[in-house]
Amino acid sequence: MSVDQPPLRVVLDGTPLLGRRTGVGRYVESLLAGLADLVGDETLGLTAGTIALGRGAAGLASRGGSGRPGGAVAPSTGAGRGTSERRSAGEATEPAEPTLATRAANGRSPGRAARSPSTRPLELAATAFTWRGLAGLTEALPPGITPAARRVPARLLQEIWASGERLPVELLTGRADVVHGTNFVLPPLRAARGVLTIHDLSYLRTPDTVSAASARYTSLVPRGLRRAAVVITPSQAVAEEVIAAYRIDRDRVIATPLGVDDAWFGAAPPKPGWLEERGLPERYLLFVGTAEPRKNLRTLLSALRGLHGTYPDIPPLVLAGPPGWGAALDTAGLPAGAVVSAGYLDEADLRTAVAGAVALCFPSRYEGFGLPPLEALAAGTPVIASDIPAIREVTGPVVGVAVRLVPPADADRLADALLDVIDGGHRGLADGSAHATGATPAGTADPRRAGREHARTFTWRRTAALTADVYRRAADS
Repeated sequence: MSVDQPPLRVVLDGTPLLGRRTGVGRYVESLLAGLADLVGDETLGLTAGTIALGRGAAGLASRGGSGRPGGAVAPSTGAGRGTSERRSAGEATEPAEPTLATRAANGRSPGRAARSPSTRPLELAATAFTWRGLAGLTEALPPGITPAARRVPARLLQEIWASGERLPVELLTGRADVVHGTNFVLPPLRAARGVLTIHDLSYLRTPDTVSAASARYTSLVPRGLRRAAVVITPSQAVAEEVIAAYRIDRDRVIATPLGVDDAWFGAAPPKPGWLEERGLPERYLLFVGTAEPRKNLRTLLSALRGLHGTYPDIPPLVLAGPPGWGAALDTAGLPAGAVVSAGYLDEADLRTAVAGAVALCFPSRYEGFGLPPLEALAAGTPVIASDIPAIREVTGPVVGVAVRLVPPADADRLADALLDVIDGGHRGLADGSAHATGATPAGTADPRRAGREHARTFTWRRTAALTADVYRRAADS
């Protein structure tokens, strides 16, 4: 790497970091931490002293991504912690794989995958498009990370950017070679090249389930796509949807799968006192996410309603996540205490809750990735999830072993899957009778181990390495 080359200045949108870390906020936090972990990695041209990360851009939280095994397991547990705390002892010195770019080449063979020839070191900055939230930006940044932002109302900016090419983002951030819109929105650019992350197409695929803010993506995303040199998605499933919906050149869309934080692999079930303090039952099913229509809680409650009417001792369903939008949950026909709300849980408490669950229930109508199922696998918890493209992509190798997939609209089959796992644990994931026979899927001595090993193939280090390569591709385009 030539020391004479000036750094490639990349400005990321980190606005999602200024609120509660759900969906996009967790993605941005972990991506920034993963990029910081790669400082000094000569294969990526990152050099110490060139990192200046921050927070910024307007949008709503969602999820997305999947991928193949690869990369060291070096996930982050928070942007404010040091590198040594984010890595395990065995992972701290493992370099990024040299073929990471070819793995994200949308199915093309390594020989055909394009890799940027640039070797310029990366200088990373971030900005926040906010008025009141900017006051807390400095506190939100990890040590050594500096903000690059001006105070401005986010709603006003979106209105301006949705109506044309006025107010290029460099007026707010300063010089940039590449600007990364991390949350569906890529502002107008003066001279910088653009990178845009599209987490899912729920605003197109399930428009009846999205909030008014997300509905605005129908106009904001096409404008961002016209400005972007490269588009990032969290899964190949979303990449294919973006290519088809917007007729974009396949070479411009790159999947950068998300990662599982290392702390999930050490998650332990809760003790009775922990549950009692939070008003939670000793045995429970668990849903994790925002209570929004796309998450399909209506079908899950319908399945539980059928079980409670026939079988005794069905565990309560615990809902873990922030309040959302849409119609109120219909719990009619369910016994008292059948549904318990835990509200928003911080990451440590969420890991504990997932590790203690009979099963994670993830019945979504549509997803861009599906991080909760992977995190549940890391914690050793059985997963019952919807049979939709992104979830199949993320969990495919362990379906029937640590995961069971059911059609999202079929309450009866969901009820069968729930009963099988309630009665038989991991044995009930194989098929409807596995719990009765006590059988374990052929060749699988330990379903928990299989689930954990699969989850370990998803790392934030890989996400960061793939994203760094995208920045160079965009700059050279």
